[in-house]
Amino acid sequence: MITIEADWLSAFFRLAVIGLELAGTLTILVGAGLATFLFARRARAGDRTEAYSAFRSALGRSILLGLEFLVAGDIVKSLVINPTLDDLIVLAGLVLVRTFLSISLGVEINGHWPWEETRMAREKARAAALDGSPATAEAAGCGTALKG
Repeated sequence: MITIEADWLSAFFRLAVIGLELAGTLTILVGAGLATFLFARRARAGDRTEAYSAFRSALGRSILLGLEFLVAGDIVKSLVINPTLDDLIVLAGLVLVRTFLSISLGVEINGHWPWEETRMAREKARAAALDGSPATAEAAGCGTALKG
């Protein structure tokens, strides 16, 4: 087992973990507050269904970003500060749970599985090329539009 002998280095890693955990928590809290504020403003101004959809998307994104910070803090804590087998097992469990949450939130936000991105982009480009409209074909990455 590797131990950190320098007190300043140990203190640095402990502060780094606190900073990462604080950044994750603040990201989630500030994101939730901002999403709620924007929801209230959009709901008063117009369509509540669209406002709710935007709220869920913004809230999900802030939770995902906050989870990334929290996972980074757990990795530093488990691998650098306390590298014991028990800590590594706990880290593995935390990473599995947070990965499941990240994938679930990503599906909620985007409406499809993460690995479907490439296929969907390819189908969109193919449909735009067949459509023949100059703006759609160029946006899909086809250099010249088909003339109809």
